[in-house]
Amino acid sequence: MSTRKHTALPKARTLIEALPWLTRHHGKTVVIKFGGNAMIDEELKRAFAQDVVFLRHAGLRPVVVHGGGPQISAQLDLLGLESEFKGGLRVTTPEAMNVVRMVLAGQVQRELVGLLNEHGPLAVGMTGEDAHLMTATKHFAEIDGERVDIGRVGEITGIDPGAVHALLDDGRIPVISSIARSSDAEDAASGASGASGVFNVNADTAAAALAAALGAETLMVLTDVEGLYEDWPQSDEVISRLTATELEKLLPDLASGMVPKMRGCLHAVRNGVHTARVIDGRVQHSILLEIFTDEGIGTMVVPDANTIEGAT
Repeated sequence: MSTRKHTALPKARTLIEALPWLTRHHGKTVVIKFGGNAMIDEELKRAFAQDVVFLRHAGLRPVVVHGGGPQISAQLDLLGLESEFKGGLRVTTPEAMNVVRMVLAGQVQRELVGLLNEHGPLAVGMTGEDAHLMTATKHFAEIDGERVDIGRVGEITGIDPGAVHALLDDGRIPVISSIARSSDAEDAASGASGASGVFNVNADTAAAALAAALGAETLMVLTDVEGLYEDWPQSDEVISRLTATELEKLLPDLASGMVPKMRGCLHAVRNGVHTARVIDGRVQHSILLEIFTDEGIGTMVVPDANTIEGAT
């Protein structure tokens, strides 16, 4: 009996450490951008699903937003279509847009919904097209000071979160593919058809816009790095916390892959989201480590006038 008590004690302490965080986040909406290695590693995918279901059963309201870059590239290769990038963005022809739509809504989303629903009838998949959730206009890449046409890539201009609120109120976990409907006026002007009705949008940007529209407590962005580095590559010291203004000053010097993630965090905290966090998706259960422990992991961005009591 004494041995059993001894082995159980660390588990009890872990649960007690989580108590103030559970209390603080109870009933709050958390938007999680699913991406990077966590999307392609089977063990990480399963751990991610467990984390999200845990949040739901712990009284939070998780929403998952995902892209699918590696899967899209693989399918384009299979079909003999070229993967081209300009200004860090995928050039999305109408043919490529059809593949993006098919892969995101028909493959990546389905798999994630299936993993979540192994734990009960919780997850519901949708795209930004559904119920006018996300509306976008054409986005042009900026290369050497010139606007470059990169096809069906969109910039979000509107979010109608009604359907997501309804799912959350029903106890569901929305899983949202980063595809947006285009404005009717623009499509009418283009005279195009087929893939013209939708845009491929950056999943980091989509998650940030949705977090702001939902009035989320937290935006969490999974990446393939530990967080935002203080002085990369000279140092691998991760910045654990910074304000919106501090982040804005760092943006021009960030690596291109981190820019949309950190811009998303900046947009979120400047539009009502209490904290935005960039965490290492290569670490199993990184979501729980970040949100329910005193130390946390990764980088947390807070508004300039942060008033969240006890935030770390």
